[in-house]
Amino acid sequence: MSSMRDIARRKASIQSTGQITKAMKLVSTVKFQKARVKAESTKPYFDYMYATVSSILARTENINHRYLDTSGSVKKAIILITSNRGLAGGYNSNVVKLVTADDSFKPEDILLYTVGSKGRDSLLKKGYEGKKDFSEVLNQPIYQDAKVIGTEVLQAFENGEIGEIYLAYTQFKNTVSQTPKMVKLLPVEINEHLKSQQSAVIPMNFEPKEEEALDLIIPKYICSLIYGALMEAAASENGARMTAMDSATNNADELIDELELKYNQARQSAITNELTEIIAGAEAAQA
Repeated sequence: MSSMRDIARRKASIQSTGQITKAMKLVSTVKFQKARVKAESTKPYFDYMYATVSSILARTENINHRYLDTSGSVKKAIILITSNRGLAGGYNSNVVKLVTADDSFKPEDILLYTVGSKGRDSLLKKGYEGKKDFSEVLNQPIYQDAKVIGTEVLQAFENGEIGEIYLAYTQFKNTVSQTPKMVKLLPVEINEHLKSQQSAVIPMNFEPKEEEALDLIIPKYICSLIYGALMEAAASENGARMTAMDSATNNADELIDELELKYNQARQSAITNELTEIIAGAEAAQA
């Protein structure tokens, strides 16, 4: 059995760690509440934006546009949204696995546009190429940040540097449920099921020409999806960290209880030994 001093030292260390995790949980809770409100208030807009563009494309026939066709390049761009800090359970690793577990995303064919140093560092170590990093926007993401990222990848697509653009982030569902998600941004894919449903609907007419309309609509659509992903990722990160710190604090409390029991057992054993020695000494003196 460990000595009482060792047990007391370990107990003090765990108590200190427990205080830190409890404080981090409280901070994450405050941040989570703010991020959740933003994510929930903006989600309907971005869902409607996605549905609207899908409906427009499904009702458009024989359309030829640069955003609907691959540029011919085998390179694929992935906008990867993770966090700048750890201690958030599997939040970062789950998004990274979206890339590494997909055989179609070979390191030599991928260009990373990263938001969050954790995901960036993990994939760079695995041989993926980092094209540009936007990790600083995580401090307080705004729509302008999404527009900068969207403009960057759109320019690369139009220049033929990349043939496809993907968005990897964590979709926020609720406090304890966050789901990593991969979305293809370009070329914009027409939903065949939706197209078949709307085959009898009057085709979409554009004014001005369809090319000019899509030149305006699709960039806004791309930037809107990126901003929506940033909002959901912020809520997901803080929710995951809050859950992880709550679990760590509970584990610390359980360990402290176990050490308290061991300390009392060791103390009781020491007292028993002392009493045994006193009694044995008294009996020897009488003899």
